[in-house]
Amino acid sequence: MQSPNVSQTIITVFLVYLVFLIGFGVYQGRKVKSGEDFAIAGRKLPGFIAAMSERATGESSWALLGLPGFAYASGISSIWTAVGCVAGITTAWALLAWRLRDEAEKYDAVTFMDYLTKRHGSLAKPIRLVGSLTIVFFFFFYVGAQFLGGGKTFSTMFNISPVTGIFITAAIIIPYAVYGGFQSVVYTDTIQAILMIIALVIAPVVGIFYIANQPGIFANSIPAALSAAGHEYTSLVGGLSGFGALTVVLGGISWMFGYLGGTPQLTTRFMAIKDDKQTKIARNTGILWTFLAYIGALMIGWVGIALFGPNSLADSETVMPQVMMTLFPPALAALFIIGAIAAMISTADSLLILSATELSETIVKPVFFKGSVDDKKSLTISRLVTAILAVIALGVTFIVPSDVIYTLVGYVWAGIGNPFSVIILLTLFWNRFNAKAALVTIITGLVFTIFWIASGLDASVLTSRVMSFVVSLIVAVIATYITSTDEEVKAEVK
Repeated sequence: MQSPNVSQTIITVFLVYLVFLIGFGVYQGRKVKSGEDFAIAGRKLPGFIAAMSERATGESSWALLGLPGFAYASGISSIWTAVGCVAGITTAWALLAWRLRDEAEKYDAVTFMDYLTKRHGSLAKPIRLVGSLTIVFFFFFYVGAQFLGGGKTFSTMFNISPVTGIFITAAIIIPYAVYGGFQSVVYTDTIQAILMIIALVIAPVVGIFYIANQPGIFANSIPAALSAAGHEYTSLVGGLSGFGALTVVLGGISWMFGYLGGTPQLTTRFMAIKDDKQTKIARNTGILWTFLAYIGALMIGWVGIALFGPNSLADSETVMPQVMMTLFPPALAALFIIGAIAAMISTADSLLILSATELSETIVKPVFFKGSVDDKKSLTISRLVTAILAVIALGVTFIVPSDVIYTLVGYVWAGIGNPFSVIILLTLFWNRFNAKAALVTIITGLVFTIFWIASGLDASVLTSRVMSFVVSLIVAVIATYITSTDEEVKAEVK
């Protein structure tokens, strides 16, 4: 139970941070003059800003709550998840980022689907329709899930009702997202990514010294804590053997597939980088941030074992806040804990802008305005669509049962990230890959993922994160060979 002084400190720090965040987002929004600025910041992002925004968006509250909680609950075997994520993120920055930036400039693409439809021009309309509606539908519920998560977090931290927490979350996100779009979002993301990495670097270092000199705790070092917790905590496969051990390894490594260009909210950051020089800066920044963050997240979970012992926390994902409150003075701990909320906000605003820009740039403007839209009108349409989607997403959190929302969100990584990763990889590296194969892959990946998860095979046989990527890749290759590349008409490059 927090003392009144501690609670007041947390609230004060949060309010100061909140005012700063909204003010900074609105300030950046003043630079937005067109629909292209709103959707992709005019493709003029500095490398450092692009990398920080991509990392904050990519991690959500996973790096500060999810992974430390997983490390606390499972010990050394959590390394495989970190390996999978780091491998995917590093590969994306090293091999894909500069290519996608160049491709976006070449095809004058302002959204993820805008690039794919211009790149695969012969079936632009069906690819645009199927791809955009799939992304908008599922990411729309993803925004709702972030509202729900924000409501739960605020309820826990400040002892308010979850409904009030949901409205607070929406009140933070909607103003600067509607006003400044992508421009505002990427710069506020940068602030949040800096806060996140400071927490993830400082806490483990302080934690190691703290536990080494603190009597009466479970263990005085991470190795001693893991050893005392039991064999499953020191085993790379959680104490399992045979097929069970294999699923632990594959399940962790499989996280890499969705990072290979198939997550639109991350790929858009690559596309928005200013030039080749900035792309190299972004690559180095993104990779360094990732290594430091994942090492730190694992160690926070393991420090938690040393401090509290295994299985002593009712919810393992509270280990980060518990560790912070133990190691640091209330004001500093509050700032680091708010980093988890910041990460959630970063994901929510990015997904909202992604959904809105996909809907407005690839459907609303081409269909209803036939492309004859000046900069001012384009910006007005983008802002209006964003506001409408935000309000509807907020309403959905009160109408649709939360378990349905989270179920739909569960399809995103495997059903969207993996098939689109296959499409991006083959588009960039295989000249024969064509529009028909791309369309078939989108549909197959989504349908297969829904079948695999709904049938229970995801839990009983092998994770959909592996299966959807493998099946999508097989279908894409077969579809490419049985369709004629002569039918592929390349989009005209402006």
